[in-house]
Amino acid sequence: MLYEDADLLAVNKPAGLLCVPGRHDKEEANLWDMIRAARNMPDLTNPHRLDRHTTGVMIFTKTIDAYRRVTEQFRERQTRKIYTAICRGNPAPQIIDLPIGDVPDTPRLSRIDHKNGKPSRTMVRVTEEYRGYSLLEVEIETGRQHQIRVHLQAIGHPLVGDADYGGVPLLLSQIKKKYRAKEGEEERPLLARPALHATEITLTNPAVTIRAPLPKDMEVALKYLRKFAA
Repeated sequence: MLYEDADLLAVNKPAGLLCVPGRHDKEEANLWDMIRAARNMPDLTNPHRLDRHTTGVMIFTKTIDAYRRVTEQFRERQTRKIYTAICRGNPAPQIIDLPIGDVPDTPRLSRIDHKNGKPSRTMVRVTEEYRGYSLLEVEIETGRQHQIRVHLQAIGHPLVGDADYGGVPLLLSQIKKKYRAKEGEEERPLLARPALHATEITLTNPAVTIRAPLPKDMEVALKYLRKFAA
């Protein structure tokens, strides 16, 4: 648990878990159902979502009034949402202002769409640089599906581990010279999922900032990048 008051409940979402029941498999485990059952909160609602493999701050509301209040803040861009990301290459700090729309016949994915896409704005700050990789602080003004992932792909710096948008898993052999996996064993990735973590959300009503520590897999990846790719 990251935060709780009479209206809100915030948790540090783990990777690989849906936020809410899936569109096609409503029986699959999801964070919303798990919390409702564990805390006996049948009225719990979710004013926002994170991708299945994204970790970090996930806010739930306990009442309809709280849901409406928080949803309006997201809709009117009155919140501040900051993410931590590890990408391929070394981008310059920048603002990415490119419209995003659905991929035809594949609505679970998004793409840059200059004709029919919705305005989308992402601010990229570089926290640390390594040989071939970067640690980023990313702030989004809009909340389009897969916005950070699509925008980073568009500038040629996809997230580590993001197979849907041009990224590949991080392997120790990619950054440690003369590394060899043991004979007969396949090398296991240091980080195989999209390297994205919802670090911080700030609300205006109530006025609160909620932060989540980095997950272990990203901490491990950063440890090896700092050691072998600095």
